[in-house]
Amino acid sequence: MESRGSHRSGLLTAGGVLSIVAGISQTVCGGVLTVDFLVSYPHCWDLINALFVPFLPYTWQNYILSNQSALLGYYRWIPIRWAIIGGCLVALGILAVVGGISAIRRKSFGLSLTGTICALPSTVLGIIAVIFVAFGKSEFGTKD
Repeated sequence: MESRGSHRSGLLTAGGVLSIVAGISQTVCGGVLTVDFLVSYPHCWDLINALFVPFLPYTWQNYILSNQSALLGYYRWIPIRWAIIGGCLVALGILAVVGGISAIRRKSFGLSLTGTICALPSTVLGIIAVIFVAFGKSEFGTKD
């Protein structure tokens, strides 16, 4: 896989690019989760009332509408959980992008491998990025 007499095989470049793509997708998805659930939470009960309550049996409608504040308090933790997961995805995505840049520049194997491991929540892209960076470890010590 060598080209033009250099010691670069292209594995680190491919792994870095995959890590950057996975990191950007993680950051976007995590940001959407965080912002969506934190911003739309006060209005979620109105959406439930408008879409689902009219189709329920009459006794269930009375129960939901009379206990609305108690039910809302019970389910209050759900959006917070998704916001925490979204924040973790954003942090992992940023680390994946930094590790991908380090792999492309061949600066630090530890940072590159850490970044590609942080890309693992994006499944296939992260797995392939880790494999490529791990196989390209020998390229970190060489100078062209």
